[in-house]
Amino acid sequence: MLNYINGTIKSIDEKQVVMDLGPIALSVQVPSERAFSLGQQMILHTYLHWNQEQGPTLFGFASELERTVFLLVISCSGIGPKIALAVLDQLGPKLFLDAVQTGNEAALSNVSGIGQKKAEQIIVQLRHKVAKLLKSGVEIEETGAATQWHNVSQVLASLNYSRPEINQVMKYLGDNYAGQNVPFDQLMRHALSYLSKRV
Repeated sequence: MLNYINGTIKSIDEKQVVMDLGPIALSVQVPSERAFSLGQQMILHTYLHWNQEQGPTLFGFASELERTVFLLVISCSGIGPKIALAVLDQLGPKLFLDAVQTGNEAALSNVSGIGQKKAEQIIVQLRHKVAKLLKSGVEIEETGAATQWHNVSQVLASLNYSRPEINQVMKYLGDNYAGQNVPFDQLMRHALSYLSKRV
């Protein structure tokens, strides 16, 4: 299995990057394109997923923790990579693990593709695995950039914006500010300004 790849980001699309490895370039599905910038040299922790109808898909993650959470989510019966990517994009590893550990169905059901029933299922199926993971002393701190984007999403949710509205804002911010290391307060101002213009 491909454990990781080390290369340069050559192109960025929605939830997908192309990584130049020298003699070859690989197309990799990622939780969010906002965490990447063109020309960035980095290591992506990878997972090769096989689908009977679509064949192989390579997924890439900025940290081992992201990959671990992705694998935890798809280990739930009836839940596939699309929902796992949404979990990482909209909650992030730390908030997801916290939600499962504390039985926070509301946080999980806010993720696109997860309703109350699936949230309950995830908690039931993963609570023991998450407890074991946390007990192992795994490092659950997120990178600064990832934390900023997740915090913006969480603040907007706490202000009672709907998930479709939040998704639109995050796409707008990603299109305009991804890879620029914009401070959190500025990202929030841009987000609220965008929402106010849509009213």
